Amino acid sequence: MKTYSMTFAGKKEFLLNHTCQLYQLTRPNKVGAVMNLIRQCQPSSIEEWERWYFENAVTEGKTPVRISRESLLELGERLYTKMTELVIPQLQEAINSLTRQDCINYVYNLTINRTFDGYQREKSVVNDGLAKIFKDIAFEESDPELDHAGDIDYVAHVGDYQIGIQIKPVTANANFGGYSLTERMKASFEDFKEKYGGEVFVVFSLDGKIANPEVIDEITKEIESLRNK
Repeated sequence: MKTYSMTFAGKKEFLLNHTCQLYQLTRPNKVGAVMNLIRQCQPSSIEEWERWYFENAVTEGKTPVRISRESLLELGERLYTKMTELVIPQLQEAINSLTRQDCINYVYNLTINRTFDGYQREKSVVNDGLAKIFKDIAFEESDPELDHAGDIDYVAHVGDYQIGIQIKPVTANANFGGYSLTERMKASFEDFKEKYGGEVFVVFSLDGKIANPEVIDEITKEIESLRNK
């Protein structure tokens, strides 16, 4: 199969990917839901896809904007500015101050401390939050052997159907309202719904409590919808 993706020498791809994700420059609210778009297009050539994309792609959000070649170029310029003015200087400062003990502490902290914190956070959100709100619904941890396990932490059984729950940690000053799914996660959530019938909901956790209470209404509506099928 012939491929068309560009390659970037050395560690350029790492830096580009890191900065792009950090500043959300290729999220659906900037470039549209590209995987959904290409599935709508069903192109037989890259030329057909490119033409169809610029004719149909719009940004996601309350006020969608048509995407053009110029808007993609502008995003590239913003990426360059972020990298040269912010990311590279910050990385250089971190590299210059890095110690052997930092590396030792990082591995230990990631393996032991953060894993335990995450485990407690998930348990609290489900057992002290969701399970007490939806008392007649059984919540259980996602099977680690399933394809969606990396994106879905818990499943809720509603008759013959399942609802997926992803738990995301946030800090007190985090803007989780601006959170958007990656194309990979969207595909994973769509695959879950196709297999098990229910939607997947992202529940934000702050100190073990549900930080986006509006998700409760969304889950309630989905449960009612599944029960009426």
